[in-house]
Amino acid sequence: MRYMLFLLMMVAVAGCATEGTVADPTEIVVQYMQAKVDGDRDTLASLLCAELESTLTREVQSFSTVEATLEDATCERDGDSDTVACSGAIVADYGGEDTEFPLTSYRVVQDDGEWKWCGEAS
Repeated sequence: MRYMLFLLMMVAVAGCATEGTVADPTEIVVQYMQAKVDGDRDTLASLLCAELESTLTREVQSFSTVEATLEDATCERDGDSDTVACSGAIVADYGGEDTEFPLTSYRVVQDDGEWKWCGEAS
């Protein structure tokens, strides 16, 4: 009986732990953009959807040859859709001249119960 009670408690605790892994998709997009600016391969790989895994190297290298920052990034999900609309910009310094890349709308999907960035929304 004690063994059964212990087993049920462990299953309940495990269920609670997995519930917390589903993050806010708007936070995922901001984290993804920051990792892209930083060239953080591990973070990008963890936040990139399976459909776009083949683009990881390109994403990592996007701003690798320039000084870049993520400025005033705020995102909002369009209801329960898979679209996250963002404002703000990535600002890259190309030889002393700043170039702004405005943030836009992005698609998010759930892979294995976790939100992932999956490219620009159409």
